[in-house]
Amino acid sequence: MSKYTTEALRSVALVGHGAAGKTSLAEALLFATNAIAAKGSVEKGNTVGDSDAQEKEAGHSLTSAVMNFGYEDTHVHLIDTPGYPDFAGQAIAALAGVDTALIVINAQTGVELMTERMMRHAAERKLCRMIVINKIDADNLDLPGLVADIRERFGKQCMLLDLPAHGAADVVEVLEHDSGDADFESVAAAHRALIDQIVEEDEDLLAQYLEDGADPSATALHAPFEKALREGHLIPILFTSARTGAGIKELLHVLASLAPSPAEGNPPPFYKGEPGGDTQAFQAMPDAGKHVLAHVFKVVADPYMGKIGVFRVHQGTVKKDMQLFVGDGKRPIKVAHLYQLQGKDTVEVDELLPGAIGAIAKVDEIEFDSVLHDSHDEDHIHLVPLEFPKPMAGLAVETKKKGDEQRLFDILGKLAMEDPTFIVERHPTSNETVIRGLGEIHLKAKLAKMASQYKLEVDTKPPRIPYRETITGNAEAMYRHKKQSGGAGQFGEVHLRIEPKGRGEGFEFVDAVKGGVIPGVFMAAVEKGIRQGLEGGVVAGYEVEDVKVTVYDGKTHAVDGKEVAFTIAGRKAVIEAVRNAKPIVLEPIVNIEIVVPENAIGDLTGDLSSRRGHITGTDGRGHGLAAITGEVPLAELNDYQSRLKSLTGGQGSYTIEFARYSAVPPNVQQQMASKFQLHDEDE
Repeated sequence: MSKYTTEALRSVALVGHGAAGKTSLAEALLFATNAIAAKGSVEKGNTVGDSDAQEKEAGHSLTSAVMNFGYEDTHVHLIDTPGYPDFAGQAIAALAGVDTALIVINAQTGVELMTERMMRHAAERKLCRMIVINKIDADNLDLPGLVADIRERFGKQCMLLDLPAHGAADVVEVLEHDSGDADFESVAAAHRALIDQIVEEDEDLLAQYLEDGADPSATALHAPFEKALREGHLIPILFTSARTGAGIKELLHVLASLAPSPAEGNPPPFYKGEPGGDTQAFQAMPDAGKHVLAHVFKVVADPYMGKIGVFRVHQGTVKKDMQLFVGDGKRPIKVAHLYQLQGKDTVEVDELLPGAIGAIAKVDEIEFDSVLHDSHDEDHIHLVPLEFPKPMAGLAVETKKKGDEQRLFDILGKLAMEDPTFIVERHPTSNETVIRGLGEIHLKAKLAKMASQYKLEVDTKPPRIPYRETITGNAEAMYRHKKQSGGAGQFGEVHLRIEPKGRGEGFEFVDAVKGGVIPGVFMAAVEKGIRQGLEGGVVAGYEVEDVKVTVYDGKTHAVDGKEVAFTIAGRKAVIEAVRNAKPIVLEPIVNIEIVVPENAIGDLTGDLSSRRGHITGTDGRGHGLAAITGEVPLAELNDYQSRLKSLTGGQGSYTIEFARYSAVPPNVQQQMASKFQLHDEDE
């Protein structure tokens, strides 16, 4: 039997920008609760969270790590996540496994890119949020200024739950204390502001508070505090130093007494139905006696244990040796071994209650985002997917050794299985295998893992830019395919019209044929031909998207009408229609953030403008650094890392995130079209 009840469980993710000290904070929490005998350090490479050889070499987290500890009759499941934007996929995925996001901020560098992104992602997921300002023992800090900046960026609901005291050697808690010494602000004022905010969540409590003026008891404040957290009306601010231990006991007390249990947090957004069809909301109940419902938020390809699925139990009790179904799979899997995780170490357990995080191994059917359940009644239940940044940085890869091609595909498949922001594309026209990720560092980490863990070396080169084509007008076309070569021939005639759809709406095929002029058995062939024509491109050889194609007429032949004829007719007709519908080439535009020394701003903005970029803002980051934000075509960034290194003396870095597709300039389209026509003629 489990030692802890569901009501005593807490699930928390440490998120925020790189170098905020999340991994060190996790070590301090584990050490303070006797879960580990001694605190490890990132510098020495002996932390529970960063156990991978690559992470030790890099000096920062590359993947999320699950750990757990007990404190004050509660059991906390903690997920330490990477903080650098290139590895955001692992951090975002962890949000599906927790009720609370602790946004960790470096007291020295303040609010940074991933601080804002993870705050936004956690809010969109309706998670309870708390802010932890770490490294308060550092020199030359402006903590009052940082708190003011946090409130300006995230709202006045960001309120002090404790304050540094005695030169940041301690912290003083302000919910239950209305007096005491603090390094800045007034404990009494912070206490009063916090109580005023909390009691507004409960009309009866507010009336009593206004009537007698006395502070409600901690017990009376618990429910409105949880409600304020759930609804985003309160985002507590706490202070810690993972190095000295200041604020660690206070943070642990907050997790145990104020962080929500599985029953107190906002319910996870499950739904019943299939994506794209009719769906209805489904609420998982954190009841140990109900059917099992669990969600896989992390998958690991382990060289010794095989595929490991890490999941959060939302309903029911997962027990060792029980049978579970994966998604709508008809065959059950057996839970031969059930684990809790402590970093890379696994601890076998007999059961996991609602709210617990665990893992099973050697189950090939498990995929990222899978739902596990023990009854076919839950076959069609899914969790609303998280929003991940679109991988835009790319490299074309090929094996150094001939004959390793299949190994390459197998290994890339494993890497993609582990990371929702790493994708593998195969382009038949250019014969390229392209890997895409969130940035150059992200892709370098994957290549390093291929070399170290899988012993596979590859050559790389810049890939083709993922241009697209679309249309801006309506057109109609027909094509008759007629072939006679003795005996039975081929005949098919297709009439269709094409019209543009909104950006990102995809392809729509409509069968409006009446009277059987194209027999129903051939309509699949017509659609196949149309899709082939669109995939091959018309203007410059790139896929045509966001169009609606309606087939409304045609002809067949009693003897010569064949699938192949209608496939060819569909393809040729749609190509002709696209040519007449004012086609344009679209290019990917990315949001870019460049962090550079302040004295390089002028050079960088000028360089970005020369690349058809548009500057949207600059922002001081302290310590002589500034951030430049803007938009730029992806095609203009092929050599950007070396250019940035040259302009900043190696001190600059940048991140990109997909923004949208936009039409290329007319002169660029003409160049692309002429090259494609020449290529077409050669074939």
